[in-house]
Amino acid sequence: MKKLVIALTALAAFTGSASAADLAARPYTKAPVVVPPAYNWTGFYIFGGGGGGLWAADQNVVSTVAGVPLSIDHRQGGSGWFGTVGIGYDWQFNGPWVFGLFADGQFGSIKGTLEDPIGGLMGTVKLQDSWAAGARVGYLVAPNVLSYVNGGYSGSHWSGTALINEISGAPVAGHTDSFNRNGWFVGGGVENSLNFFGISSPGWFMKTEYRSAFYDRKSVPLLVDGTNALVGRDFRFNSWNQTISTSLVYRFNWTGAPVQAKY
Repeated sequence: MKKLVIALTALAAFTGSASAADLAARPYTKAPVVVPPAYNWTGFYIFGGGGGGLWAADQNVVSTVAGVPLSIDHRQGGSGWFGTVGIGYDWQFNGPWVFGLFADGQFGSIKGTLEDPIGGLMGTVKLQDSWAAGARVGYLVAPNVLSYVNGGYSGSHWSGTALINEISGAPVAGHTDSFNRNGWFVGGGVENSLNFFGISSPGWFMKTEYRSAFYDRKSVPLLVDGTNALVGRDFRFNSWNQTISTSLVYRFNWTGAPVQAKY
């Protein structure tokens, strides 16, 4: 029995010595540490996309000469689609904060109705184009996801309209000319990198944005076809335009290195 114990003790000592020698012969390696990507949002970008919109307007009819209201205010509205293109520049500061300037244009057909209850006339008017210049401030909720608010100046171009009898729908010899209105907008959205599901798309982003624009009141004269003589009544018209759009964005000097393992 004593011999067996001595033999087992010697075997354990030999095994431990061999394991220590084996470990000493191997090179020491540290566990890899994952280094998050270094994202830089500073730089120029361009974008293009599309969406849908609504407008609502307070409208009444006034005297062309005196500007005296001839009807009470009533709410008109319209809806439709648009495309958009734009350009901008962002600065990343204080870590996750981003400030930027941008300009864009929208083009499409967001259409609704103008109505003259005095003459029993109506017509279809379209918001055909709008343009904006403004600023945005955002926060990086993730290194490649920006949540932001924006605001600034907005202008708009509205179509003229051919007038019809609002009961019979028959054309009448009257129309309105196209016009422009100025205003301002506020909005917000989310922009995120398209690097997901293992797909690498350096520089490419997608953004979804809501915008609310307010345009000044405008008196739009009713005109006689052919001569453009004043009928003597104007549409007094303002509008509140709401849009939501999705755009593809390309950032020219985007730096967002892939995740790397550092030892």
